Amino acid sequence: MDPVEQRPRPPHRPGLTVGRVCGVPLRVDASMLLLALVVTILYAALARRQLDLGPLGGYLVGLGFVVSLLGSVLLHELGHALTARRYGIGVRGITLELLGGYTEMDRDAPSPRVDLLVSLAGPAVSALLGGAAVAATVALPDGTLAHQFAFQLAVSNVVVAVFNSLPGLPLDGGRALRAAVWALTRDRHRGTEVAGWVGRVVAVGTLAPVVLLTLRRAVDPVLLPLVLLVAVTLWRGAGQSIRMARINRRLPLVDLARLARPVFPVPTGTPLAEAQRRRAEAATPAAALAVVDAVGRPVGLPVPARADAVPPQRRPWLAVDAVAHDLDTLPALPVGADGERVLEALRTHPAAQYVVTAGEDVVGVLHIADLAQLLEPKRKTNT
Repeated sequence: MDPVEQRPRPPHRPGLTVGRVCGVPLRVDASMLLLALVVTILYAALARRQLDLGPLGGYLVGLGFVVSLLGSVLLHELGHALTARRYGIGVRGITLELLGGYTEMDRDAPSPRVDLLVSLAGPAVSALLGGAAVAATVALPDGTLAHQFAFQLAVSNVVVAVFNSLPGLPLDGGRALRAAVWALTRDRHRGTEVAGWVGRVVAVGTLAPVVLLTLRRAVDPVLLPLVLLVAVTLWRGAGQSIRMARINRRLPLVDLARLARPVFPVPTGTPLAEAQRRRAEAATPAAALAVVDAVGRPVGLPVPARADAVPPQRRPWLAVDAVAHDLDTLPALPVGADGERVLEALRTHPAAQYVVTAGEDVVGVLHIADLAQLLEPKRKTNT
């Protein structure tokens, strides 16, 4: 078995790791390349019109603006990351993607105050960059490349600072709202739910004015798809926050001693049909089949989906071992693991079932569908 409690493995994370900044791993998602291409083309056209540049010069200016914009996003995320580290929160990495970036931390903030400071650090950095760019715009001669460049950086950073400060998850302002509700109610989960619902209001409020202005032909219709993408992303992020708050509230109910299915042993080489018949006639028909060797030691765990996929006429002729995983390859959880530890295991070791152990003994099997039913009783799951 691969004991989760002994050898944790990091989950696969999207994006290409391009290096480290201040010791923090930096990843770039493929969607960021699409954004860079689009912004380069659009900004190049703007630069050619306003600065009387040729095609090559326009694209070079556009590319330079994209690099500066990515640098601004990176500094924004570093504001979160370095503030989190200042308060003892580990940072797993920063990922730059289509709509900006995000900082992945290894745990939640320990208090509302820390949550508030970490949340507002990013917009504060963007506001400082925007202020510096505004000052540069005022100081530089109008109609020059430097003036145009500073103006666009000022606009982009000010917009990022203001938009991210809106009070709804998954925006930074939503995390600040969560911290405020958490401080008032002493309930982090309630704070997350409130900020998540406000985030949905922000998503609708972001899209609705642009739709109305587009219908009235007051804004360029090209803007609508981008705003729609932003609104959908906000809505989904807010919904995910609400869902996770509800799940986390039920984590104390996780008791592996009761939740794990008991093991029903069958000798290696037993036909699949015979193994299923024996379990069905036993006192615990919902038990998990386990393949055992000659001395009764569990060596394999049949995968229910594989077993169900075998045609009934073949099951008498197919050994149960053929649809089983070797026990040594499966993630294991100690029977005393609490809900938070189990949830972390799901994040780092995604699987359909987990071996539950007490010391060296296998005492049960946790099916992910059973855990999902406990944590999200109103959500339909496939068993």
